[in-house]
Amino acid sequence: MPQGAALAPEVKLREVWAWSMYDFANSGYTTVVITAVYNAFFVAAVAGRAPWATFAWTAALSLSYLAVLLTAPLIGAWADAHAAKKRLLGIATAGCVLSTAALVLPGPGAVALAIAFIVLSNFFFSVGENLIAAFLPELADAKAMGRVSGWGWAFGYLGGLVSLGISLIYITWAQGRGQGAAQFVPATMLITAALFALCATPTFLFLRERAVPQPRDGKAWARVLDTLRHARQYRDLRRFLVCILFYQAGIMAVIALAAIYAQEAMKFTQQQTIVLVLVVNVTAAAGAFGFGYLQDAIGHVRAMALILAGWIVMIALAYLADDAPKFWVAANLAGLCMGSSQAAGRAIVGYLSPRRREAEFFGLWGLAVKAASIFGPLTYGAVTWIFQGDHRLGILAVGAYFVVGLALLAGLDMERGRRAVLEAG
Repeated sequence: MPQGAALAPEVKLREVWAWSMYDFANSGYTTVVITAVYNAFFVAAVAGRAPWATFAWTAALSLSYLAVLLTAPLIGAWADAHAAKKRLLGIATAGCVLSTAALVLPGPGAVALAIAFIVLSNFFFSVGENLIAAFLPELADAKAMGRVSGWGWAFGYLGGLVSLGISLIYITWAQGRGQGAAQFVPATMLITAALFALCATPTFLFLRERAVPQPRDGKAWARVLDTLRHARQYRDLRRFLVCILFYQAGIMAVIALAAIYAQEAMKFTQQQTIVLVLVVNVTAAAGAFGFGYLQDAIGHVRAMALILAGWIVMIALAYLADDAPKFWVAANLAGLCMGSSQAAGRAIVGYLSPRRREAEFFGLWGLAVKAASIFGPLTYGAVTWIFQGDHRLGILAVGAYFVVGLALLAGLDMERGRRAVLEAG
């Protein structure tokens, strides 16, 4: 299928590029703030490596995800009813950019202030992530959800690469001038916020809001209740959302704690950790792009099963790694699986979501992802706290979530789920 045929009627490549640019823009936040720089800075500098430091970090993320959990379906339903996905996306983007920039303020010891801005920035990031995903069914042909989703995620990992690369250049320059982490890490938050705002601009210039306001048949919460009442009609989407709840718990633990694991378990320096994450972003981009095509070729369920099996192997390698080369292998396998699983999951939800309610159903997707984001990292944080900082046991514990996700995937019937969508109109 040529690239043009992968798109829905009247959709041009420029618009898909503009949609992908949002993935490019917001990935700098997850890469620099959540994965590579600020998480390790929070544990080591802000919280002073206290026994509860890793748990405090995971608790802050979990609090933000709880807020998303409670609001995402309502925001999505309101966006559908008022044809306001793009408008709400602008508000979420501004909120994330401003609260990320505000991370320049907390210094060593200012734990409460740092937690407040992490909760705010991650909440706005997550809302924006749900809303941009809801445009996918409008842009892609139903048979090409995997590859179009993969284009966005691949572009996103390149964006993370750019943000982290610029941050690394700045950190290297700052260290050469004798600055410490308390000076250069806050500056990278300003860099990340500025790049987010700049790179998201094409999205708001060229991405169209194709939805039309729908009859006022009730408030947002009533639409969500209606969806839940008729959930039996979408049994395969419901099963996949439960599957996401488990496997995404493992993924979010890896994302949130990768730098902490590298520095605390493998004794990487901050620069070594950043270089590792840079390379992993390249691997993740390749995984997102390549698996999108593979997913369309071999089927959604087979592709996702292959990805989850890869995650299980990765967890075993990370647990057993006793030197840097072995950990590099595990980390790059994680990158390959991460890019693949994020693109594949978004495509499956798009394939199984009814028309004119995309934002609402992607809100349910966000609900499942963020619920997983609460107990996944918290599992890791609790295990390291209980077992006196044993990060290897922490990574092994979250590996169980991938096993459960793989088991749940076995009962998914994509064509039955798609028929339910078409019958619903």
